[in-house]
Amino acid sequence: MKTFLVLGLGRFGFSFAVTLTEMGYQVFGVDRDKNIVQAAADSIAHVAQADCSDENFLASIDIPSFDAVMLSIGDNMETSIIAAVLLKELKARYILAKANNELHGRILNKLGADRIIFPERDMGVKIANSLVSSNFIDMIELTPDYGIFEITPPPSWHGATIGSLAVRSKYGVNVLAVKSGTSVNVAPDANTVIDPVSIMVLVGSANSMKKIRSIK
Repeated sequence: MKTFLVLGLGRFGFSFAVTLTEMGYQVFGVDRDKNIVQAAADSIAHVAQADCSDENFLASIDIPSFDAVMLSIGDNMETSIIAAVLLKELKARYILAKANNELHGRILNKLGADRIIFPERDMGVKIANSLVSSNFIDMIELTPDYGIFEITPPPSWHGATIGSLAVRSKYGVNVLAVKSGTSVNVAPDANTVIDPVSIMVLVGSANSMKKIRSIK
């Protein structure tokens, strides 16, 4: 079971944390605002009120034990930068960092963040994709050419199993999860059946997703 640390539970950080929680992953959310932490406790299993740039606090929660850290303090550049430095010193395994602007992003990149996220720009990419594809729902861009895509399956996939679809060999994508109503099947096996109300979470290249979008 992968574990994630989310530093900053504003709109972006909270949404990120809740999405991972709903997908079945373990999430630990942190924010300095008591009211935000109390509100987040209803949706995230593990939360704490603390200064995300407090070295003693970060050292106390065993940063290397998390598979990834989301640094989502985009509205306070100083705190974001200090936290990024401390995360690297504490041997964070993978750092995703939210940036306010290009300068902020360049600084975080220089400090060793593995991936910089610009929410407004990324949202523009999502909206553009949704307009040109009838089955596209959402996307998380991992690199300019690679991402996690949430789609409704093409009609020709209805009733088929993941194994029979062979999406990995045919299209170069992996199925991370299959959602049906409130049920989420994380890491579904080859016998999982895709029905008309399913939502599939796929990871792959943009070119691979273009092929899937063309399927009827």
